[in-house]
Amino acid sequence: MKKIFAGLSIISVFFFCHALKAQSIYEGIGYASETIISLKSCGHKLNDVQLVDSLYSRVLNFYDGDVSETMLALTFACLPFNKINVRFLLGSRLIIPLPSPSDSIFNERTACLPSELFYDTPESGFGDKDKLSHFFGNAFIAYNFGRFNLSDFIGIFVENIEQELFVEGDYSFKDILVNGLGKLYGYNLRSNKSLMPSDFLNFYHFLFMRF
Repeated sequence: MKKIFAGLSIISVFFFCHALKAQSIYEGIGYASETIISLKSCGHKLNDVQLVDSLYSRVLNFYDGDVSETMLALTFACLPFNKINVRFLLGSRLIIPLPSPSDSIFNERTACLPSELFYDTPESGFGDKDKLSHFFGNAFIAYNFGRFNLSDFIGIFVENIEQELFVEGDYSFKDILVNGLGKLYGYNLRSNKSLMPSDFLNFYHFLFMRF
């Protein structure tokens, strides 16, 4: 059920550099987590894609307009899990914790994560909750690296190895599509800061339209 979002490997490289800034990555993750909870519990008459836009705007304001910091914080804050369960030879396992708030806030945040993002969202409580980290993670990479297709490489690499390396990981074509939408969003944000996540999340529907 749980998947490792594309781009995790490269994001971890930049994590320590970003964490040194005044508004630390942990503060951003905490703020984003609380915002996810408040947006879902305040009775807003917004669909889940619109909630993603509102979340992005608020975290961007928290970081005083720093798109890169915002994307990185949202990548971790939208994860529906707080650890990676790695499988090794001979059945041994290693649990790697991820940047996350307290267990109580994490559990509440996970329950409140926007899940109905696409027309084919699974009819379950979990839905597409794992897709936002795919989206923002690839947006972060594309925003910082531009046309260099590192996000493509990392996305394909991670999607293929998670079946073998990570417990409960599986390959998803939908993940690859969302990775691409995130990359498009991040790259286009370089020239137009007014773009919102929904502008690209909604592209998913057009990919399957028949004329």
